[in-house]
Amino acid sequence: MQQAAAVPPTAVEPSAAVAPQAHTTVQATPRPSAPVTHQTAPRSTNPVQPQPAPPRRAAQARASETAGWGRPKRSGPARGRSRDEIGWVKAHGGSGATSLAETLGGVDVGARWPDPARGEPRRVVLVGRTSASGLRSVSQALGALKEGNAPQGLDLLCVVLVADAPGRLPLGLLRRIRVLRSVARVHRVPWIPAWRTGGRPKTVPRQLTTLAKLVGGEIYGEGAAS
Repeated sequence: MQQAAAVPPTAVEPSAAVAPQAHTTVQATPRPSAPVTHQTAPRSTNPVQPQPAPPRRAAQARASETAGWGRPKRSGPARGRSRDEIGWVKAHGGSGATSLAETLGGVDVGARWPDPARGEPRRVVLVGRTSASGLRSVSQALGALKEGNAPQGLDLLCVVLVADAPGRLPLGLLRRIRVLRSVARVHRVPWIPAWRTGGRPKTVPRQLTTLAKLVGGEIYGEGAAS
């Protein structure tokens, strides 16, 4: 009877007691589901909201480019010594109009058509380079004048095309000049190296002498016509 009381089946009971503890640890693992919902909180739409601003700036840039040739940039009028003084109009920057005004006299109006009603010159000369971009600017300026996008009372004497480089022009540029000749009187001026360095030519080309007679000016420079 004493041996029957010492049967060890109760030794298995501790393993059964451990099993429920293992189940409880497994049940605790699903809790990280709450942080997962927190990770989805950042909104991806916020960085996209500032993107409409660049198209607006691009539209404004395109509007300024297509606003038309000849928008006034000066606060005051460009007046000469008399109403009949020549106004040199730049078709674009670096056209040579300033050098022509210093050489032949007259008023450097700028890249716009002057307004005779404001006391600005009514007799004007449009100046541009013989490069492709220069001829395109001259065409745009003449188009603005033809379409009435210029002050009333202007008298366009001619278009002066200053050589953009020494040597002959390519055939494509000569064709563009022929088109301009069908719209206005064109007067060409050769390449003058002294103008590149801001000086005055020691020998004045005969084209400048002819232009001086056309505009009624005098050549302010050294040397004689060649």
